[in-house]
Amino acid sequence: MNKTENFAENQFTWQICKKLLLIVLEDKVSDVFVCELVWERLFYIRDSPTNDWVSSLLTPTYWSGKFVKAPQIISERNASVHLTRSIPKEYKQGLKNFLNFKGYRINELYPRRTRRATAVNWLIYWALENDCFSNNDVEIPRPSSPPSNPVKGHFGDPEIK
Repeated sequence: MNKTENFAENQFTWQICKKLLLIVLEDKVSDVFVCELVWERLFYIRDSPTNDWVSSLLTPTYWSGKFVKAPQIISERNASVHLTRSIPKEYKQGLKNFLNFKGYRINELYPRRTRRATAVNWLIYWALENDCFSNNDVEIPRPSSPPSNPVKGHFGDPEIK
């Protein structure tokens, strides 16, 4: 089965576009939302009885072998490191090259923010590699205000480990 067939069978909740990636970097959506963007593209599926995200037959073995349940990419360091390692070298500068992102200031560096940047970089890689990046004006979630405590995140986000 090729990528196009996989994507036809697996509709994604949100298309990847620059506007969406920027609101992730600006911390205007929850960590849970960011994880779900990645999980869908790793073909984890929501298990109705438990409401957990679990691997499917389409989940790459690099992921399903280590994480049967979808990992908390923002709150768990190990999952974030795994995500970083899954980005091929030629895509490592996606934030800078594709979004012209200059990075965070020193006083803005928190594990949550750097892990969100990793997630965005991975989403850039994934969308470009799979020719699924939308240059059109697509619907994006309503941005919220950044959390009052950037170390802890949005209401309902898992605790950072």
